[in-house]
Amino acid sequence: MYTHRVGGEAMVQLMRLSILIVLISTGITENVGVSAAVAPSGDIVAFIFGDSLAEVGNNNYLQYALAKSNYPWYGIDFQGGKATGRFTNGRTIGDVIAEKLGIPSPPPYLSLLPNDDKLLKGVNYASGGAGILNDTGLYFIQRLSFDDQINCFGNTTMAIKAKIGEEAGNKLLQEAVYFIGIGSNDYVNNFLQPFMAAGLQYSHDEFVGLLISTLGQQLVRLHQLGARNVIFHGLGPLGCIPSQRVKSRRGICLSQVNRWVQKFNAQVQNLVIKLNKHLPDANFGFADTYQDVLDLIENPQLKKSL
Repeated sequence: MYTHRVGGEAMVQLMRLSILIVLISTGITENVGVSAAVAPSGDIVAFIFGDSLAEVGNNNYLQYALAKSNYPWYGIDFQGGKATGRFTNGRTIGDVIAEKLGIPSPPPYLSLLPNDDKLLKGVNYASGGAGILNDTGLYFIQRLSFDDQINCFGNTTMAIKAKIGEEAGNKLLQEAVYFIGIGSNDYVNNFLQPFMAAGLQYSHDEFVGLLISTLGQQLVRLHQLGARNVIFHGLGPLGCIPSQRVKSRRGICLSQVNRWVQKFNAQVQNLVIKLNKHLPDANFGFADTYQDVLDLIENPQLKKSL
């Protein structure tokens, strides 16, 4: 796990939040005492961006979205036992992070009215099929790309300031915690798909360069909108997911894909360092769970021993 060094209470919160992400990703969340350590006095406001790993139902509000999870058996282990738009049988990483922070899981943006009071408590903009690049997930017809999510957040910032005033709104936004988990689809549903142009048009070095330059612009835009305390969750070993392993005659992880993912993660870490140096009051961090998840895939008994 890596987090860039920042100052004061924000550094402590970001470091503990990134540790929490590692613990959640590896299934180790019992008896860690993270909740009290992360949460300051008063409520934390959290804004969540990402793809299906963090979505809580935005795509259900997109009429033509093909990436939806409102079918049985999604949600069978979630409260109420019914599908909610989460791409899981239970909770997402955003849900668990919210619980550990001592706050309700932020609602999907598209479920809220433009001037909803709930905007003041945090929002989830994540959308299944979304990517850093706007072309990613194109064949899902409708989804909120990262650019779309940032546009939605821009609307949220205006609504918040209209409700509580410019000064209080800026304070809320600058003290909030921002979680971003995106980039998997840029590989799985873009670069690695033979019918998508990216894999034919770019070498991987060129493609990862495009991802990082685009992501840098997006993070700068979030900062301009008020985001200061930001955690970017790195990619896991995508070469080990079923859609990639099936390409191997022996059903094993694709090492080339995993090497590409590690290169992406390393470049995001460097980007975070640069942004912290050049953006005023930026407290950006990077949570790297790659090796932890790979260890569990290769040695599933480790979870029991931990």
